[in-house]
Amino acid sequence: MVSFSIQVLVALLGAGAALAMPVEEKRQDAACTGPLVRKAWHTLTDTEKKSYIDAELCLMKKPSASGLRGTRTRFDEFQVAHALKTEIAHFVGQFLPFHRLFIFAHEQALRKECGYTGAQPYWEEGRDAGAFSKSILLDPVLGFGGNGVGPNKCIQDGPFANYTNSLGPGYLVQDHCIDRDINDLFSTTAAAATVERCLNTTTYLDFWPCIENGPHGAGHGGIGAQMLNPVSSPGDPIFFLHHAWLDWLWAKWQAKDPKARLTDMGGNNKGVLGGVFGGPSSPGFGAPGGPGGPGFPGGGAPPPNIPGGFTPVNLTRPNDVPEPLVIGDPGNTTTLSHLLYLYGMTENRTIAEVMDTKGVLCYVYDS
Repeated sequence: MVSFSIQVLVALLGAGAALAMPVEEKRQDAACTGPLVRKAWHTLTDTEKKSYIDAELCLMKKPSASGLRGTRTRFDEFQVAHALKTEIAHFVGQFLPFHRLFIFAHEQALRKECGYTGAQPYWEEGRDAGAFSKSILLDPVLGFGGNGVGPNKCIQDGPFANYTNSLGPGYLVQDHCIDRDINDLFSTTAAAATVERCLNTTTYLDFWPCIENGPHGAGHGGIGAQMLNPVSSPGDPIFFLHHAWLDWLWAKWQAKDPKARLTDMGGNNKGVLGGVFGGPSSPGFGAPGGPGGPGFPGGGAPPPNIPGGFTPVNLTRPNDVPEPLVIGDPGNTTTLSHLLYLYGMTENRTIAEVMDTKGVLCYVYDS
């Protein structure tokens, strides 16, 4: 692991070399044999579920080695890497590629550092749309524990009930529990009709905002609290299954027309966190007239001061958090040459390299 300042320097110095190879050639420069097969959580055996949970607990026990702000454990490192990229990883074209690489990095850490032999599972949220509170994902033994209780909304059961998170909400560095505030109404944007509407789009510029404004909102708003915060949401381990589901949807959409869609990219490079309050400058969470934000079906601004979620304080980047850098794209249009960097969580990749899951990432989905 490397510190933030060194990693950014490496990213800057390496950007030219990474982009020297033609984009299409670089996307296909690695053979993928025997890809990992990602499966839906509800299809896993009890043994497979326990194996995944044990590996996540392993990351929660391993000490941080990166020097990243506020981290104590390897699990924390993924949370802060997400926080540091928030402003250029949401409401932008790289939203789906960034999270694809982010989930891959987490999957690789589980496998390489914690003896996990499976692949990253995903939560097929459409099965639970409108009824997250009854999902098997919240099982106290072979799941992620249930809802939060009390004024701090701390989860009380399950394997992660005793984890002390040092990050969040937002950019804050402070100890707190893993908190949840489940809302079944907010989970309705995972419904089949919403998903199908997105899958029936024909261009990335239509598909990406549809996903970010709709199904993306189901997992974040339906679980609530920390998951509802766009900066620190990976503090709840459910985050990784939620975004694996979104990645599965993107892969399904790409598979409908791979010749065109494995190179179809666009959008703006710089997002605005104000977009979560319905700002006009981005297609962000809760944009007026949109299909719904993270738990706010129908669009419009979310109510203020949600526990762990949206508050002016925890969505304001503090002075000790440097502004993330856009590398590889000279303007404000996301291209395949855009460099994805995760502060040492995994190897830096261009968007071109992660467009096909059967390339350098080498995984597929079970359906």
